Amino acid sequence: MTSILSGKLSKKKNVQTSPMTEEMEKYFGCTVWELRKFMECRSHEAVLHLRQQFRSVIHLCKLLKTSPVEGLSGDPVDLERRRQVFGKNFIPPKKSKTFLELVWEALQDVTLIILEVAAIVSLGLSFYRPPGEGNTECQQNAPAVTEEGEAETGWIEGAAILFSVAIVVLVTAFNDWSKEKQFRGLQSRIEQEQKFSIIRNGQIIQLPVIEIVVGDIAQIKYGDLLPADGVLIQGNDLKIDESSLTGESDLVKKSLETDPLLLSGTHVMEGSGRIVVTAVGEHSQTGIIFSLLGASESDEQQVVKNGKQGALESRKKAKTADGVPLEIQPLKIPEGVEEEEKKRRKGPKEKSVLQGKLTRLAVQIGKAGLFMSILTVLVLVLSFLINTFALEGQSWTAKCTPVYIQYFVKFFIIGITVLVVAVPEGLPLAVTISLAYSVKKMMKDNNLVRHLDACETMGNATAICSDKTGTLTLNRMTVVQAFIGDIYYKTIPNPEDIAPSILELIVNNISINSAYTSKILPPEKEGGLPRQVGNKTECSLLGFVQDLKQDYQAIRNEVPEEKLYKVYTFNSSRKSMSTVIKNPDGTFRMYSKGASEMILKKCFWILDRHGVSQSFKPKERESMARLVIEKMACEGLRTICLAYRDFKVEPNWEKENDVLSQLTCIAVVGIEDPVRPEVPEAIHKCKRAGITVRMVTGDNINTARAIATKCGILSPHENFLCLEGKEFNRMIRNEKGEVMQDRLDNIWPNLRVLARSSPTDKHTLVKGIIDSTVGEHRQVVAVTGDGTNDGPALKKADVGFAMGIAGTDVAKEASDIILTDDNFTSIVKAVMWGRNVYDSISKFLQFQLTVNVVAVIVAFTGACFTQDSPLKAVQMLWVNLIMDTFASLALATEPPTEALLLRHPYGRDKPLISRTMMKNILGHAIFQLIIIFTLLFIGEKLFDIDSGRKTPLNAPPTQHYTIIFNTFVLMQLFNEINARKIHGERNVFEGIFRNPIFCSVLTGTFITQILIVECGGTPFSCTHLSMSQWFWCLFIGIGELVWGQVINTVPTAKLTFLKEAGHATTHEEITQKNLAMGLEEIDHGEMELRRGQILWFRGLNRIQTQIEVINRFQMAVGSYPGALRRQNAQSLQDIKVVSTPTFATISPEISAPNTSLRATSLGMQSIKSIP
Repeated sequence: MTSILSGKLSKKKNVQTSPMTEEMEKYFGCTVWELRKFMECRSHEAVLHLRQQFRSVIHLCKLLKTSPVEGLSGDPVDLERRRQVFGKNFIPPKKSKTFLELVWEALQDVTLIILEVAAIVSLGLSFYRPPGEGNTECQQNAPAVTEEGEAETGWIEGAAILFSVAIVVLVTAFNDWSKEKQFRGLQSRIEQEQKFSIIRNGQIIQLPVIEIVVGDIAQIKYGDLLPADGVLIQGNDLKIDESSLTGESDLVKKSLETDPLLLSGTHVMEGSGRIVVTAVGEHSQTGIIFSLLGASESDEQQVVKNGKQGALESRKKAKTADGVPLEIQPLKIPEGVEEEEKKRRKGPKEKSVLQGKLTRLAVQIGKAGLFMSILTVLVLVLSFLINTFALEGQSWTAKCTPVYIQYFVKFFIIGITVLVVAVPEGLPLAVTISLAYSVKKMMKDNNLVRHLDACETMGNATAICSDKTGTLTLNRMTVVQAFIGDIYYKTIPNPEDIAPSILELIVNNISINSAYTSKILPPEKEGGLPRQVGNKTECSLLGFVQDLKQDYQAIRNEVPEEKLYKVYTFNSSRKSMSTVIKNPDGTFRMYSKGASEMILKKCFWILDRHGVSQSFKPKERESMARLVIEKMACEGLRTICLAYRDFKVEPNWEKENDVLSQLTCIAVVGIEDPVRPEVPEAIHKCKRAGITVRMVTGDNINTARAIATKCGILSPHENFLCLEGKEFNRMIRNEKGEVMQDRLDNIWPNLRVLARSSPTDKHTLVKGIIDSTVGEHRQVVAVTGDGTNDGPALKKADVGFAMGIAGTDVAKEASDIILTDDNFTSIVKAVMWGRNVYDSISKFLQFQLTVNVVAVIVAFTGACFTQDSPLKAVQMLWVNLIMDTFASLALATEPPTEALLLRHPYGRDKPLISRTMMKNILGHAIFQLIIIFTLLFIGEKLFDIDSGRKTPLNAPPTQHYTIIFNTFVLMQLFNEINARKIHGERNVFEGIFRNPIFCSVLTGTFITQILIVECGGTPFSCTHLSMSQWFWCLFIGIGELVWGQVINTVPTAKLTFLKEAGHATTHEEITQKNLAMGLEEIDHGEMELRRGQILWFRGLNRIQTQIEVINRFQMAVGSYPGALRRQNAQSLQDIKVVSTPTFATISPEISAPNTSLRATSLGMQSIKSIP
């Protein structure tokens, strides 16, 4: 199908090609379409095509006017020429919805549609003059009008409702539009920050992906997400995950002899290499796929004619568990179908904690609102019918029918306004504002949020599984101890103290057997530390070379990367790296470095102080492990062993186990990675906030324990578990190797350190904690990761944190939040913001539901007793929709405080509305109802004004009902201040001036209310009030603050009748029937709606609408997460265990390693210690 589309696009492009572009194309030895056709080849076909069309990759570089070693010159004119001929490395995003389209979407809300219909009917009837209008018979129950002039104002209410609906629709559409704009800005920022290693002018630079052009030479390494298509120039043990294109999970080995093509959107899982970029942007494989997805209807029909529609559909439907596109397959159709089946079998993904609770609560409120609405209409209609036809004894006549219809429409509008007030329309807006505000602020706290719901989920986190290196530590590694030539140096030795032959081996090993992208650069500021670029472990070793007064760059210049004969790159199974060079005499030398236990196992000899090889037996290895490696590990050092092997004849390099054996040990070094100074305080805050921090690392268990103690994860006299991966698996798996949840439940509550862990162990632990039902609340788990195969654990976690600096592209794609500074303290800030989101929503709910309860009861009771609602339809729209929009803005933008970390997390099962909040809602509702009903029934006597009860149908506004409306709004205004506190705090003004938005909204709402009352007139059913009436309204409103203090005095514990609301959905409620439906997300509210009980409210659950933009954003950001199905390749600390301690009881004083070691027999040697 790709070839079909390419041909089609080719024709289009050829038609549009300008003479200038054709002239530029001649400058290069090949065209964009020739390269594109070449990149569509696979494996041996590609090798054949390369030889036939371009002779070799070196000749291809010549055709593209680039150097395979030096790269492009970086000349702006040349770069611009390449962009014009071969295109920019940019794929245009899907066109966003226009403002009018968003307006149309907002108009689909069922409640608004009902209001519109009611308003139009009311408007039509107001202009209709029925024959029986003047007939007093029809109006004995309640005369229609008092004066002819007043009848002419009957249209105002209908018009005002339509105007209010228009404002609500425009506000909603504007919010959606601004959200989409913000998310596209965020996406653009992520794209701008993504950089790639490019060689220009012989220098390796980090270039923004969008600036890459055809002809660039790119340096690729493990963990990279390829930003463009390219052809391999030189590769070391290169293996690529192409599952995002082909659907096949097996890694594809890349080499010049078998398969030299590397495609955009694929992941480098092992090895390193250099490629020449041959296709970018829309001409790359990723671009072709996006073209397919964005093809016009005619293109799709053409595809159908060619019998390929099934593949296109499968691509469009393929989803990850997070709902973003995953398997897009232009190459192989069957795998697409297979993947779709796999996704369907996985079952649905449950919504985030807050979304689930809000959806459930919205449905419950909707039911109550619908019930009250129907009841109000029934009471009004029955009351009218009984009074008119039973008590008055009138008969239904044709001439009276239009008048009666007018009454019924009025009753219907009152019922609809009750419904409008009952449903918390501002709730989705509050959620959106709170999340968007938090995301913006979290960027300043080094948290780049990729998935919005991760904000609020983080607030519920009960456990954090953190990496050690770079997150808890500074990730600035330095060699501080060494064991060289049977001498244990506690500090960096002088080069004069080391035998020249050993020194040469150390320098050559470190210089050659490391990625050439790792280097030490001069400090940016005078007096600063040298800059470490690349792998930090390798940088520490290169720094060690410099400390020995040697120059690693001189060695690299002698042995450039092209001369490396064979490279075994680091991965999680090897836990080592080896590089082979060919000597001038035809022999070979292999340098190895890696986890000390892994390398020492393969060492048969060891160099003594004179540089002579001595036999190295198992007993001597054990002694060295105990006296050197464990000593270093107990001081929190990571140990790396350096070794080598010479080959007189060339072996079979594919037999890796045979090659990587019979090594000679050169040295063991101890690398220090200091704990970040701010981490112990951050972990203390986590503990105080009820969050358990666990360290999951590949390091030696002694190193891990020492670092955990320094961080505060382990404390003296605490009897917590420290396990290594092997022991962990032995304890949780049965004889068949299956993980047993009950066994895992016995371990994880006490587990604090998991050392020597693989990515699978990390995933198993995270899944086990999330699935566990041990304890009062289900756990919400956050995980940090940086390696390519941390992907499964990051995806499984409720919130996945990827390292912005040390993290691979694959890890970042699998994450929800990217830590731009790789710092654990940023996670604590994310917790604070998450809790703030949750509390902001609760504050808004407390305020909103008080308004709803009072307004519904007032409208219903007023309708029953006076056959009219004291609060008119337009007034209710102002209170419910406009004012609640402002309230959501005010309460959802409260900045977080440190006090949020003083309480324990709510957890998954905690209801949204606590008993304290319920006390506040009901307490304030009672106060407001007493005031409103007092004003309604005896207000005219208290203020000595005319009664507004039982006024004619189109009578002018009364002071009586204006006072009721004004008092109601002012009570809400001051109750908004009360709503700032949800845990029973007395000082509701605390920190109020830290939130200028709240102060502005409060002031603005008050001023608007004055204008509505004094200038609103008939549309708002208001009339002028005197100064004394205003003061009384204000006085009653301020009484809300005093009443709030009275409510706080009543202990919640004694009010046993109070119930919580807004519970999360339990696992038991997710039936097998629901799972079998193949839903992408479980929306429990929608499931209830489907049962037909309250179909009116499908449009009211606007949470879905708010999330649509977010999903589009996720789709754009995470277009190619890839199928991560392999073990993780972590850093060099992933080494095998020496010992297997189970319980770690930390004593107050940890004994430091001895400064001198007793001479111990190690064959022909003795270990000496040099302090």
